[in-house]
Amino acid sequence: MKRLLPILLLALPLAACGQANGATTDEPVDLAEAVAAAPRELVMESPETQFATWTVADSGHAIHFANPGQPPLLTLDCRLDAKPITMAIIRHAPALPGQSALFAVMGNGHVSRLPAEPTLKDNEWRWEASLPASDEGLDLFIGPGDMRATLPGKGAIAMQPSRIPGEFVEWCRAGGETVNAPVEKTKPGETSEKA
Repeated sequence: MKRLLPILLLALPLAACGQANGATTDEPVDLAEAVAAAPRELVMESPETQFATWTVADSGHAIHFANPGQPPLLTLDCRLDAKPITMAIIRHAPALPGQSALFAVMGNGHVSRLPAEPTLKDNEWRWEASLPASDEGLDLFIGPGDMRATLPGKGAIAMQPSRIPGEFVEWCRAGGETVNAPVEKTKPGETSEKA
């Protein structure tokens, strides 16, 4: 009996967990109803991106994917001051502190599942995944194919083929140096300096 009493005392709190306020645990849940009842900022539909393009940020250290005249949907941010040089993939979608998600990005025969965390910057909580610029996971941005970035509950961003993200990743990996820049050829006896 002495051994049975501690076991019964441990089991008592567990028995209370089964049904709180008379609720049953085998009630069916309608997912469509649950999504409809969720706060709007928590669930987003996939944005229309048919006319979206990549543009270089004013700083020159980031590129934005956005519809014309609209805020960015996705940003690639090269952090040259970080050791090692880091690339942040930013999904401009509402986030709450303490959340985390796997950000799936696919393109050019590659798939990366990047751990994303909410980050507060420029007065917005947004999703951010950072990795070294040398990471092979960024190779998905290099090439002529379509790309797709999906964040659970925030929709999927479809990106048309573009050379800009690949060139940007290569530029970042090169430490901000222009890769394969055209070189002015000089004739024998001339100097390349301009007067």
